[in-house]
Amino acid sequence: MAEVQEFENVESGASLTYPAAAGSIRKGAHIVIKGRPCKVLEMTTSKTGKHGHAKCHFTAVDIFTGKKCEMLESSTHNCDVPNVNRKEYTLLDISDDGFVSLMEESGDTKDDLSLPGGTDDLDKLAEDLKTAFDDGKDLCITVLGAMNQEMIIAMREQK
Repeated sequence: MAEVQEFENVESGASLTYPAAAGSIRKGAHIVIKGRPCKVLEMTTSKTGKHGHAKCHFTAVDIFTGKKCEMLESSTHNCDVPNVNRKEYTLLDISDDGFVSLMEESGDTKDDLSLPGGTDDLDKLAEDLKTAFDDGKDLCITVLGAMNQEMIIAMREQK
């Protein structure tokens, strides 16, 4: 009798990354360097050498931590490109421990994000968020997500 295999699927089926040829990735695009999603600041291509392929040199910055990363890859090889998405939420509350309560368009609440921090710009954004919320303004929050990580990156006042 044949053995029946059962598969359990817990994800939506969307991959965290997709492959792209290193030579096709340009400035402003996203790339995975050392397992981290990064935004390409500069990309230079060296000429084909006597014994090899053209090389692409990427200088990028981690989209969550702001750390600078570099990578050298053959232009014909595939690199991982993260699936990066942006979503907007309505700010409902900011707790004392720094976590925010957000509402999706569907009406569901999202309570697993904390105020941004780590760089000067993100610390300023967190302070601006608190100040605007304390002033009673209705705020729309932009959340950047990639590779199972999310972070608040912007805010604007709702009209």
